[in-house]
Amino acid sequence: GAPLAAVAAREVRKTVTVVFSDLKDSTALGERLDSEALREVMSRYFEAMRAVLEAHGGLIEKFIGDAIMAVFGLPRVHEDDALRAVRAAFAMQATLAQLNGELEPRYGVRLSNRTGVNTGEVVSGDPSLGQRLVTGDTVNLAARLEQAAPANEVLLGQTTYRLVRAAVQVEPVAPLDLKGKSEPVPAYRLLGLVAAEPAAGGSEGLVGRERELDLLV
Repeated sequence: GAPLAAVAAREVRKTVTVVFSDLKDSTALGERLDSEALREVMSRYFEAMRAVLEAHGGLIEKFIGDAIMAVFGLPRVHEDDALRAVRAAFAMQATLAQLNGELEPRYGVRLSNRTGVNTGEVVSGDPSLGQRLVTGDTVNLAARLEQAAPANEVLLGQTTYRLVRAAVQVEPVAPLDLKGKSEPVPAYRLLGLVAAEPAAGGSEGLVGRERELDLLV
C-alpha cells in the first residue's frame, strides 16, 4: 500500500503533445542490406530524427523497434507545445528527404516513415526523479494516427489541429475507425506550415515567445 501510494504521489497529469513516428517497410531493409549497413542506416535515421525533435523542444520518450515517440510539454509546459510538435513533424519529412539523398547513392535504399501527432492529458512520472514514462489515451491515439498515416505523411488529431490551425495547412481525411475507439476519430493530413504575419492576431505572440523559449530548451 505505502510504496504504491508514494509512486502515485509522484505521478503528474499534464496536457502534452505526443509525436509518434515509425519507419515504413523496415523489414525489407533487412533483406536488402547486410547487418553492418543496416545498422549504419538505422543509426543515421534515428540520429537525424532525434536532432529535429529535440531542436523543436521535444523530449524523446523512447524508441520502440523502428518507432520514435517524443513528448512536447515535459518537463516544462509551453503555451505552444502543439505548434512545436507539428513543426517538428513537418521538419522530420524534409530532413528525411535530405537523408535519403545521402543514403540512396551509398546503400541503394530510400527510407519512408509515417507520423501521428496528438494532444491531450497524460499521466507522467516525476521528471525530477528521472521518471519519463507517459501513459494514457493520448499516447495510444498518437500511435493509432501514425499507423493510419500514408507513407511520408503526418496526421494530426483533432485537438492538435484546433491548437495550431492558424499556423498550418491541412486536408481533412475521412474519420478513422481506430482500434479501441467506439466512434470514428477526426484527423487531418498536414500539408504545410503558414508563415506568421504581424496581422495574425494571437499567433504572433506565440511565434515571438517561441524564439525566446527555444533558447531556454
